Amino acid sequence: MIAAAIVYLLSPIDLIPDLVPFVGYVDDVLVGAVVVDGILSHLDRALVLRYWPGSPASLDAVARTASMLSAWVPRRLRRRLFRAPR
Repeated sequence: MIAAAIVYLLSPIDLIPDLVPFVGYVDDVLVGAVVVDGILSHLDRALVLRYWPGSPASLDAVARTASMLSAWVPRRLRRRLFRAPR
């Protein structure tokens, strides 16, 4: 999932072209938020904190922000992205 997000973010092809001021970056922000929210939802908090370079409060702020932003993406799509392969 992380590799796919990196490829999408580095790709010149976007759902909304980056040439459009502000709005062009919305899809990039949402992709990042969905990935961060998914990772933080699936990993144990103690494990994340072990490798987190900041304070626990900063991790909570990032988690809240990612959760709030990823709420704009349909739940069905978010579940499908983080579903375990069969």
